[in-house]
Amino acid sequence: MTALSAGPVVTRVVSRERKGSSSPVVADTTEGQWFLKLSGASQGVLPLVAEIIVGALAEAIGLHVPARTLVALPAGVASDDPNDELRDLLDASVGCNLGFELLVNARDLTPPEFARVEVTTAARVLWLDAVVQNLDRTIHNPNLMIRRGTIWCIDHGACLPFHHDWGAVTEQMPHRPYDVPSHLFAWAADLLPDVHAQYAPALSREVLREAVAAVPDAWLGSDPARRREGYVAFLFKRLHGGWR
Repeated sequence: MTALSAGPVVTRVVSRERKGSSSPVVADTTEGQWFLKLSGASQGVLPLVAEIIVGALAEAIGLHVPARTLVALPAGVASDDPNDELRDLLDASVGCNLGFELLVNARDLTPPEFARVEVTTAARVLWLDAVVQNLDRTIHNPNLMIRRGTIWCIDHGACLPFHHDWGAVTEQMPHRPYDVPSHLFAWAADLLPDVHAQYAPALSREVLREAVAAVPDAWLGSDPARRREGYVAFLFKRLHGGWR
């Protein structure tokens, strides 16, 4: 993936997703409807950075994630939700935000279905989550949807937790083990060595750089080039010795 283009512009906010703390919205845009995560939400742009990077890596190993695009939110955009808090959030998010393809006719995966996911798919999801340190794929919060038999991975904002405090990152931090037993697909852990052997080569340094290149400069602080290399170096080290 190359840098995401800032194509659609929001023309109207249609509805607000009230689950979770980030208050994403569904919005009409100049290029149809998109599910929008807002840059002015309480955690700022770092969850959006994680969504872009991890989404690209998931696609690189053949997992299904919603398509992503940068979406421009104009000042004073109309909203069908009159809530004052949402208006404040929209005002704080004027400019660049992250849009996701709406998974029409998809539904959340249910607990009885977790153990019926094809084992190699489950192991691949577990492996990628271990690499990117996903803190948010558990029985209580699976972040998986299904549409016409296809599993879709969603909500990767809790991945890459190290980027919340770059000053605390050490040489050893990329080698910290992942909490596999707490993962939704811990039952597929026996396949992790085989999955690693098959898919780690697909996440080359060049692929990592391409994934990070899709993040807007404005979301990467005062030295975007250095920050991009920081992501690449951390993830490369996890891929080569720290993913488990």
